[in-house]
Amino acid sequence: MASPLSPSKFSVAPDERPHDPSAATVRSFHRSNQHNRLLFFLTAWLIVLMPFLFWWSTWFGRPLSNKQIGEYLNDEKHPRHIQHALVQLGERMARHDPSARRWYAETVQLASHSVEEVRNTDAWVMGQDPSSQAFHATLLRMLQDRSITVRGNAALSLVRFGDSSGRTQIVGLLKSASITAPAAGRVLDIDKSGTSIHQDGLVARLQDGQRTIEVRSPISGRVHTPIAVGTDVAQGTELAVVDPADDQVWEALRALYLVGQPEDLPSIRRYEAELSDSSDRVHQQATLTERAILERAKTRP
Repeated sequence: MASPLSPSKFSVAPDERPHDPSAATVRSFHRSNQHNRLLFFLTAWLIVLMPFLFWWSTWFGRPLSNKQIGEYLNDEKHPRHIQHALVQLGERMARHDPSARRWYAETVQLASHSVEEVRNTDAWVMGQDPSSQAFHATLLRMLQDRSITVRGNAALSLVRFGDSSGRTQIVGLLKSASITAPAAGRVLDIDKSGTSIHQDGLVARLQDGQRTIEVRSPISGRVHTPIAVGTDVAQGTELAVVDPADDQVWEALRALYLVGQPEDLPSIRRYEAELSDSSDRVHQQATLTERAILERAKTRP
């Protein structure tokens, strides 16, 4: 008979005791919690990092080396790279940095680029060096560009050369754009009056038989439309009017301050009134521009 102190066949040695399931569960829970926290912080970090990397890669203010400018100007697969290089060149020109001249030939060639945004940026950049005769001649040609914004930017840049050849195009920047139906159809969707829109933004969609037609704005600004969804329209029907954005109007008024003529005053005076869609700086610049034009008219022989 076994003594009370001797191990029986029913007793278990300390190192052979069954594992405590509750302790294992706690350890597993802590590991899972730690993993989830790491996953959460990693996700949060990526949410912050990815937009920053995208912004950094597309921000035109990011400095480029000479090598990068040369590469970007010839990157036909990425038009924004071309724009980035042009903006950097414009900043060098504004600082009278002679290193920019090595790319003047490429800058002139880009005036006929297939992408409108590239031509638009190019027109602005060439205005940063009014001593270049090649730029002057190129900007004069760009007054015939198919894009209203390219024509306008070329005209604004020409003012820096003391050239008012683009005055008609500058006055045109003050005018609203009429958006018409390119074909007959039913209005499926259209922006509400007062909606802000960017250049090439979608204004309306039409249903023409089996196809859907997208109608876009040639300028940035604010939409006004008399047409309702479901309306049947004929080709050429006015779908909307887009009033030009403040920045465009302000730049045009500043240019007309220097080259405007009395016949331009009707287009200027509409911005002197307290229009709800125009900023105070536009009202003030319109008033100053009218005064400058009238003063010049008095000194005419």
